[in-house]
Amino acid sequence: MPKRRYLALVSDAYQTCGVEEFARQTALRLAERTDQHVLDGDIRRLTSALADVDAVILNFPVVAWKKKLTQPIAAALTTRLRRKQLVVVLHEWDALDWKRRLVLAPVVMLATQILFSAPEVAAEFAGSPLSALSTGRRGVIPIPPNLALPTVLHDGSVARTLEEQRKAGRLVLGQFGSIYPKKQSTAVLEVAARLLALGHDVGVVFVGSFIRGTDNVERDFYALADKLGVSGRVTVTGYVANAEELFGIFKQVDVFCYLFSEGLTARRASVLAASFSGKPVVVNAPRQPDAVAHHGLFRKLINGGAIRLVDTRADANAMADAALEASQSPVALIDAKAEVDALWSAVIDALDGEKVVHM
Repeated sequence: MPKRRYLALVSDAYQTCGVEEFARQTALRLAERTDQHVLDGDIRRLTSALADVDAVILNFPVVAWKKKLTQPIAAALTTRLRRKQLVVVLHEWDALDWKRRLVLAPVVMLATQILFSAPEVAAEFAGSPLSALSTGRRGVIPIPPNLALPTVLHDGSVARTLEEQRKAGRLVLGQFGSIYPKKQSTAVLEVAARLLALGHDVGVVFVGSFIRGTDNVERDFYALADKLGVSGRVTVTGYVANAEELFGIFKQVDVFCYLFSEGLTARRASVLAASFSGKPVVVNAPRQPDAVAHHGLFRKLINGGAIRLVDTRADANAMADAALEASQSPVALIDAKAEVDALWSAVIDALDGEKVVHM
């Protein structure tokens, strides 16, 4: 029986978030079985694009759609009126602002299949009133990293500066991904301040950019850095589009640090991408013991010591101790390409309704 054809809806954003990258990579992995379609509100163009496909894939939340969330509703309704399947991939639920969940409600109710980025997100949705009004065809998929290790690295200005600092004896902490409050990115500043107080020469590089919103994320970030006395030791690269340059920066990091409010979840693709650098990643453990049970790569990295878990409720002191220990320990290498290919195979099987981890 022939596999179904898809239309993957994406945004026109240049600076992409993790969800947008997943949407685009999904289309690339489906290859000749999918077309990408920029969601722009042009229903006539969308209707034409639907003619030769069996299903539409919508991912949420996509940052670039924040100011035009009525467009996914129109796209979902058009899809169903054309008698096409609608696959919705939810990367977050309770973490979304309630107004965004309200706007997404019609899209979710129109879905013929719902896939979740992690068991926690599936449980959040199952506990919401909307669950009873939505399809029972649901499952959890393993989210692959946003990017893979390039064959050649490029040492840009940031990488060269960090290299000079390391040669002078500085310990470089790193974090990859967008900077926003719910990610608790500023916790790494506190870890750096703790290490500095212990007598270590330390620097921090945030490989990513600030997510713009109604709050003052960037201003508050630098205000805290000043208060902690580490502002002169902090580098924020901004968005890095080139994988060769990105991993050139990763090469100059001694240890990556993450301290999530909810603990590690399987949807944290930025943690996976950081682990591909060959440098240790220290992160607080999941709240639930089965949080990464469906995700083969996370399990392998944790079991092999590339990702090192601290207590879910760890503070900056515990993180600092763990980061210092990890920076002095070797990391076992993995076949990154093979592992990523296996994850994408699982994602595509789930889209096609095969081998889905049901929740």
